[in-house]
Amino acid sequence: MGKLFGTDGIRGVVGENLTAEQAFRVGQAIASVLAEDTGRRPVVMIGKDTRISSDMLESALMAGICSVGGDVKPVGTIPTPAVAYLARREKADAGIVISASHNPYEHNGIKVFSGQGYKLSDEVEGRIEEKILSPKPMKLRTREEIGRRHHGMRQLKQDYIHFAASTVESDLAGLRILVDCANGAASATAPELFGRFKAHTDFIHMTPDGVNINNRCGSTHLESLADAVVKGGYDIGVAFDGDADRCLLVDELGNPIDGDKVMAVCALDMKRRGKLNGNTIVATVMSNLGLHEFCRNHGIDLVCTSVGDRNVLEEMLRHDYRIGGEQSGHTIFTELETTGDGEVTALQFLQVLARSGKKASELAAVCAVYPQVLLNVEVPHERGVKEAIMASPELRAASDREEAALHGEGRVLVRASGTESLIRVMVEAKTAEIAQETAKRLADFIKSLKI
Repeated sequence: MGKLFGTDGIRGVVGENLTAEQAFRVGQAIASVLAEDTGRRPVVMIGKDTRISSDMLESALMAGICSVGGDVKPVGTIPTPAVAYLARREKADAGIVISASHNPYEHNGIKVFSGQGYKLSDEVEGRIEEKILSPKPMKLRTREEIGRRHHGMRQLKQDYIHFAASTVESDLAGLRILVDCANGAASATAPELFGRFKAHTDFIHMTPDGVNINNRCGSTHLESLADAVVKGGYDIGVAFDGDADRCLLVDELGNPIDGDKVMAVCALDMKRRGKLNGNTIVATVMSNLGLHEFCRNHGIDLVCTSVGDRNVLEEMLRHDYRIGGEQSGHTIFTELETTGDGEVTALQFLQVLARSGKKASELAAVCAVYPQVLLNVEVPHERGVKEAIMASPELRAASDREEAALHGEGRVLVRASGTESLIRVMVEAKTAEIAQETAKRLADFIKSLKI
């Protein structure tokens, strides 16, 4: 993780630690690095979510790119994975997404994909950071060397929708589905995408106004979806986050189906069809003990990486594994895409559900969930404080003591957020009460540390 790039791009509160001026310079730096690597005028595709600040940051990025001689192809409001797909399909040199994913509307971010649709390497991110932070101005172009904004790109959205629909063979007939678009990017694609199938699908939270993205809706707030699914008699509910790269679901009883359960259901189906390369699921250290148990029970290997879908993907590509992801809803199918895609994930799960003839609750029951508590501890925004707390030997000792006290019937994980000024305390235990008490003690301990 660099000085600007976190686990998922550059993030900040717009107008505070993420400004239009900064976005302009980010655009310059990206285009300059691409020009160095390609030896020609680079072409950059840009998409965005529905935040009030996304238009402003888009304009600043485009101006920065064009000022140093890069061309821009803006595709408008569209899911993050669509930009990765279209950058690869259209042979662009990079794809940029303006989004802060599941964060509140006042936040925004800049994610960058390579022309192959993958998140940038640490080396390339480092070179971009160096140019952004350098006091040396980047070389401006003039006359015919100034970059251009291409028009007529919004039709590319249809190409992405066609691709997403093509990833499943089932027509999903007979299913009643309720989709929560989180007032985000899925609002621009989900109605048409799901409309291509024979399922009966309704939609909620699909009227973005710039400030209601992720507001008590979407994958981070499943309550309203769960309530509506039960009251409406739906077979399943689907929830996306603000940029639609993650997907969580709720069953017909309103119970959540998290990323671990999604992976378990889809991996078991892939194994039955001879599609589970290496007989392996790739998850992260945050995955529930229930997923570990599921894998043991079904003879599937489980590999766990550090938190972050990029870490998951790197492990998958290293060994040609076909399914991996995070409990939070990032699920990657490498046979289909280069990054997590909430809409494609939803379709994969729905296809298994339609084939099975089971209720969603029965299907998801294959993977148990151990009581888990996740507490977020706010830490000062000042650079280095979060890292100093995590490096504290006192914190390590406290964490080890708490895990030892669980006597092998649970685990403790303390990690720094890669995108926010937070330290996350996760505890799994035999009972919810024990997990809550353990997590609270650790959270209070972190708050008491003098750094």
